[in-house]
Amino acid sequence: MSGLVRMTAPEAQGAQGQETWQPTGQEQPCPHAPRVVRGRRESLLCPRRLDSWRIWVVNSLTTNFLEYEIDKTLGIRGPEDVAKMGIAEYNSQCRAIVMRYSAEWKSTVTRLGRWIDFDNDYKTLYPQFMESVWWVFKQLYDKGLVYRGVKVMPYSTACNTPLSNFESHQNYKDVQDPSVFVTFPLEEDENVSLVAWTTTPWTLPSNLALCVNPDLQYVKIKDVVRGRLLILMEARLSALYKLESDYEILERFPGVQLKGKKYKPLFDYFVKYKENGAFTVLVDHYVKEEEGTGVVHQAPYFGADDFRVCMDFNIIQKDSAPICPVDASGCFTAEVTHFTGQHVKDADKNIIKTLKEEDRILVASTFTHSYPFCWRSDTPPLIYKAVPSWFVRVEHMVDKLLRNNDLCYWVPEFVREKRFGNWLKDAHDWAISRNRYWGTPIPLWVSEDFEEVVCIGSVSELEELSGAKVSDLHRESIDHLTIPSRCGKGTLRRIPEVFDCWFESGSMPYAQVHYPFENKREFEDAFPADFIAEGIDQTRGWFYTLLVLATALFGQPPFKNVIVNGLVLASDGQKMSKRKKNYPDPVSVIQKYGADALRLYLINSPVVRAENLRFKEEGVRDVLKDVLLPWYNAYRFFIQNVLRLHKEEEMEFLCNVNTVKESPNITDRWILSFMQSLVGFFETEMAAYRLYTVVPRLVKFVDVLTNWYVRMNRRRLKGESGVEDCVMALETLFSVLLSLCRLMAPYTPFLTELMYQNLKVLIDPVAVQDKDTLSIHYLMLPHVREELIDKKTENAVCRMQSVIELGRVIRDRKTIPIKYPLKEIVVIHQDPEALNDIRSLEKYILEELNVRKVTLSTDKNKYGVRLRAEPDHMVLGKRLKGAFKTVMTSIKQLSSEELEQFQRSGSIVVEGHELHDEDIRLMYTFDQTTGGTAQFEAHSDAQALVLLDVTPDQMVDEGMAREVINRIQKLRKKCNLVPTDEITVYYNAKSEDRYLNNVIESHTEFIFATIKAPLKPYPVSTSEKVLIQEKTQLKGSELEITLTRGLSPPLSLSGPACAYVNLNICANGCEQGGVLLLENPKGDNKLDLLKLKSVVTSIFGVKNTKLTVFHGETEIQNQTDLLSLSGKTLSVTAGSAPSPVSSPGALLCQYINLQLLNAEPQECLMGTVGTLLLENPLGQNGLTHRGLLYEAAKVFGLRSRKLKLFLNETQTHEITEDIPMKTLNMKTVYVSVLPTTAEF
Repeated sequence: MSGLVRMTAPEAQGAQGQETWQPTGQEQPCPHAPRVVRGRRESLLCPRRLDSWRIWVVNSLTTNFLEYEIDKTLGIRGPEDVAKMGIAEYNSQCRAIVMRYSAEWKSTVTRLGRWIDFDNDYKTLYPQFMESVWWVFKQLYDKGLVYRGVKVMPYSTACNTPLSNFESHQNYKDVQDPSVFVTFPLEEDENVSLVAWTTTPWTLPSNLALCVNPDLQYVKIKDVVRGRLLILMEARLSALYKLESDYEILERFPGVQLKGKKYKPLFDYFVKYKENGAFTVLVDHYVKEEEGTGVVHQAPYFGADDFRVCMDFNIIQKDSAPICPVDASGCFTAEVTHFTGQHVKDADKNIIKTLKEEDRILVASTFTHSYPFCWRSDTPPLIYKAVPSWFVRVEHMVDKLLRNNDLCYWVPEFVREKRFGNWLKDAHDWAISRNRYWGTPIPLWVSEDFEEVVCIGSVSELEELSGAKVSDLHRESIDHLTIPSRCGKGTLRRIPEVFDCWFESGSMPYAQVHYPFENKREFEDAFPADFIAEGIDQTRGWFYTLLVLATALFGQPPFKNVIVNGLVLASDGQKMSKRKKNYPDPVSVIQKYGADALRLYLINSPVVRAENLRFKEEGVRDVLKDVLLPWYNAYRFFIQNVLRLHKEEEMEFLCNVNTVKESPNITDRWILSFMQSLVGFFETEMAAYRLYTVVPRLVKFVDVLTNWYVRMNRRRLKGESGVEDCVMALETLFSVLLSLCRLMAPYTPFLTELMYQNLKVLIDPVAVQDKDTLSIHYLMLPHVREELIDKKTENAVCRMQSVIELGRVIRDRKTIPIKYPLKEIVVIHQDPEALNDIRSLEKYILEELNVRKVTLSTDKNKYGVRLRAEPDHMVLGKRLKGAFKTVMTSIKQLSSEELEQFQRSGSIVVEGHELHDEDIRLMYTFDQTTGGTAQFEAHSDAQALVLLDVTPDQMVDEGMAREVINRIQKLRKKCNLVPTDEITVYYNAKSEDRYLNNVIESHTEFIFATIKAPLKPYPVSTSEKVLIQEKTQLKGSELEITLTRGLSPPLSLSGPACAYVNLNICANGCEQGGVLLLENPKGDNKLDLLKLKSVVTSIFGVKNTKLTVFHGETEIQNQTDLLSLSGKTLSVTAGSAPSPVSSPGALLCQYINLQLLNAEPQECLMGTVGTLLLENPLGQNGLTHRGLLYEAAKVFGLRSRKLKLFLNETQTHEITEDIPMKTLNMKTVYVSVLPTTAEF
């Protein structure tokens, strides 16, 4: 058993493991929980040995985040600062931060147990990756799918640059902005005006339309004070009026009736666009009833929704010149003649003044709200502004996208149809360019007027057209390269934009293998991917861009299966934010609870159903406490008992899991069947990617294994039912533990590896089928073994479990601990077959519920049991209001038969109201006219009714004895002791009338049967090595317990403390019998064959030195371990083998055992227990009192010390010269060493 390690706690985390992965991108900062989830799912869904699987893994650190980090670190405020620094140096800083985060990411994900081929990774900064991105773009360009337009983006007027959405969220402030209600008179009747609200008056000069919600209710009112006719949303009247008397509603109508109505423009700057449909009421559902007036003014080049809506109604076109009269510094251009040169925010007050003069302002005030500012300059506020952008046409291929989406299998299914499908239906052209420095440059070289455009698709093409050697594709390496015009337009220069990072991510299937420049066959074999996994937010990100590019390039989906996880939020339900610090550091969580606990917490949460999870650290702690530790303890208990079997029975445990023998024990057959049913379920559900069904079943199995199988079979596993039954139970537990480890390995890779390294040395070599068994992560998942599945047994045990759980509920309700035995449990079930199942498992019910008798019945009327109902006052009172009293009375009058029907169906109609389980509480009561049922308490589930006799009985003493056992075992656990550790338990009880002492004394055998250690009253010998000592209160009594190292002999032994052999000596013509002690004291002075012959010559006076020793007919050799012959009879002869002699079965000579009390042995001796022979040979050399003192001192190496001998441990009965030696036979003599003067 040298291969087994004695484990005390599940600390080991450095498991060997490997899972084969496609190369992975590395541009990712140290992750928090949302990133961890997706990584966990990828590692879980892949079987070991992924040679035939295509999985894509992308870990992206976006360009936006990188540049934000760099700009913050270097204090860069805008393009001018970058120009001074130089793009080369700027991008060098970006490259450095990528590499730093790459190292951190590698460390973190490895610690999380996500094994990735980091040595063969790809990064989007690699030239070969960037070249493939160029190839993708060139294909789109050649198909006519690329054009130049504008995109509305957050814009910093201080830095003269657009910002990403990420950057725009970095610096929100509470500000006071103008709040104006503006009128828009209808052309058809200028006396009637639409009322719009805005906090950005500077956008009003660019107004081209108004928008209302087509489905919500609008009203035409008369303003009583102002005498004006106005139109706005009815739900928003409170925004303008405090009192209903301030207005009169003239007409109500849905918003759609306003569609197409013309109105009078505020300014005439862009009145020419009226012929394109401008200054018209449009409809869209983005208009809400939570703010404003329900009428939203549209300035399409200063708002993303405005742009979209006006584009939908053809007021503006993709290729039309933008109506954007604001320059890069945020000042009005010459088109806005009244406010030319004014910064837009400064112009607010002048615009309001002008509109007031035109009588177009209904109300002007201020409004405090949270608004984004430039994180670089801090002021002024950001604006939203149209900037030139390059687009990929998507709208024309929506039908193809939807068809390809239908070819993919999504988990959960609703994401495909709802969230992703709806997004695809409304897909708009994709803006792929960003005004950045770090990233893949867009490979377009253009003339100054943009009329000549050359798209480059490879490095070689750029080298050919530019005449320069190219080794890197970042901006600093290619921006200076020019291409001669073929149309006489001089020199073509590259546009300054880089690709949106999502274009790079969407190109990843091709770029990761440098397709089509290399690995063409490898790509074609691996496309489409078998599955991808990401968060639900990627329906607008990675899922979308992958599908768009694959559809545009190849007309097919890029993946077969999509597994979607939800989002991990902070515990308060908000997004996790480094700025808010509203989530714990994942590294510290892993250090506290282990990576396995974090993995299992996340993978067994709502996120696997694409729902959100509020991350709570205590949830990780609970997984460790409730799942991993109990599972580990079951494994440790198994290992301890394998070691015990080896020590006590000298049996080497090896198991062939492929040839499991059928056990006569029903719980063995049940747990093996239950495991195989789990394996079958695992195979089916994992093939369908349904993690959310698999993991709960695995966790449940851990509970079943630890709290049912191991608990019910502890005595068998500890060998109390015999060696054969013990081995059968251990083989069953081994088989289940090994299978569970193999199933759980993807979920908890470290703990399963730790267990496997110990378990694998117990596998019979002939049973090994896997080629590589070095790590559990090299093994294939187990296949279901149908021959072991026994559904009938599973059902029977399930019924037994229900009965036990119902009984436990009753005990809990009556606060009767399980340690205290009860008289009877009655199980009532209508199905006789179910009762037979329960009868076959009756002994487990007796043990688990600690009852003396199980009674089975199909007749509940015999026991006077009936149902009664109580209404849930809070639930029904709130719902029924005035009808509650009547319904409550009727509920209480429902008959037992009606309630049984309700119990079966889950609903009932009372006084015309349909009620359900949550409305009514059912309770069992007893008919008082039926005698003999007062002692019972009842509880039931949908199938069985359990009655438990809860009256106190005479067995309270046993409950106290169990409490004592509980305290002893807890102390054992505190000392990290295992079953094979030899200890002695001492106790001192103080209670009224010696009650606790009497309980312990009368239940000594009962206690010993569990603790397997001597139980002795105080005092504790000073020679004992104390392990732990503790006082505790026990039902009003005080109990002090001390555990000491080693076994002290009990007060009365059935044999000598030391190993011995009986001797039959035939030499020198005579025959005599005697005894030899093979050790003395116990554990010391052990005899070998040479010493044995020497002692025989000395004690028995044998002259011939050529002695031969036999056990039966077998001659004892020098290498024979004599201790293994203890209790046997040996024959000593001077010649050939003697005739067989019968063994007496007991020690031939009279003897006493010695127990050293108050001193340590001397002369290099260790033992404190010994044996003295009162005669030897038989009937000769009788020991005197003086000889007894001398020999006792000699045994313990204390010949220079004075001793006193006693018949009891409390040293009240001294052995004096008056006591005949023969009366001491087979007793224990306690040796007390008198102190010397130096010890006073």
